[in-house]
Amino acid sequence: MTKKHYGVVGHPIGHTLSPFIHTRLMKLSGIDGEYGVYHITPEELDTEFPKLLAELDGMNITIPYKQAVMPFLDKLDDTARLYGSVNTISVTKDGTKGYTTDGIGFFDAVKNAGIPIGESVTVAGCGGVGRVFVNSCLANGAKTINILEQKNFIPNAISFARSINERFGEGTAKVFEASAFDGRSDLLINASPVGMYPNTDACVVGDDVIEKADYVFDAVYNPSETLLVMKARAMGKPAITGMTMLVYQAAAAQTIWNGIHFDPEDIIKLADDCYKNIK
Repeated sequence: MTKKHYGVVGHPIGHTLSPFIHTRLMKLSGIDGEYGVYHITPEELDTEFPKLLAELDGMNITIPYKQAVMPFLDKLDDTARLYGSVNTISVTKDGTKGYTTDGIGFFDAVKNAGIPIGESVTVAGCGGVGRVFVNSCLANGAKTINILEQKNFIPNAISFARSINERFGEGTAKVFEASAFDGRSDLLINASPVGMYPNTDACVVGDDVIEKADYVFDAVYNPSETLLVMKARAMGKPAITGMTMLVYQAAAAQTIWNGIHFDPEDIIKLADDCYKNIK
């Protein structure tokens, strides 16, 4: 069997759990492969990213390139095209193809935790993963979406909300500056890197917004308990970080690359082991 080569691309990449997760998944499925970490600066993307496409059998994409890599690819999966985000790339003799497994990972993670999507969802952050969350929530029962962004990213968020409203009806998505929002939510989602290690004393929204949410999901997984999740739990709100989502979306990537599937019990155990490997 020919050895497979995979990796994750991002900036900054720092300590990532992706090699640990994919190595375990490949071991579980008998795949002979290795998984690397590739830090590419924005200035290097045009020159270095095509080299990786020529060298690897597949890769994962993280912040801030989930949209930026799309023009480099031969094809896009329908979901990736619709969501405007790519976090997984397959490289075969037929060319390169982009997918997003974030939606699968998110939905499986909240379902496993007993967290309903609800009708009113607030999503803080309108980057690649935020757009996936918005679309995934609307596909699974949400009726209205509040999109929160920092002031300088508001125009981008408004453009995205306009596209959502054209598809789902006027008023489905509304945009607010994060610091000015004070509405309620069935589900509050952090789709931004706010609160990620080492900036663990940051919280994407104020306490009043957390108080008005029934459930909280934070896509950040390092630290194991973000300030947002810590505050929500202290208020009696069911809240989880993004570790289980990270493992589920990695498993979905392995399905794309190698056609393999995993037992939910293995996913949960791997997520638990990941917390022990956070540095």
